[in-house]
Amino acid sequence: MTQNDRWHLQYNQVVQFIETNHRNPSRHRLEDHRMLNWLKAQRKAYNKGKLPADRLKLFEHLLALIDKHRRLNQFT
Repeated sequence: MTQNDRWHLQYNQVVQFIETNHRNPSRHRLEDHRMLNWLKAQRKAYNKGKLPADRLKLFEHLLALIDKHRRLNQFT
């Protein structure tokens, strides 16, 4: 399995998780840590401009999905 295949596999797992659970991976749940760490690493690469062009559009779609399920502070 190539690195590109692993990236797409992890991407699909995160998208499927968000769509089925209607929430983002949590830092408080141990089972979500792998996805959360992958997201943080990809976000860092995205911010540095180091994501390849084929992954860029997919990751922007994922960021939009994450933003859609972002929790709001209930006290503001």
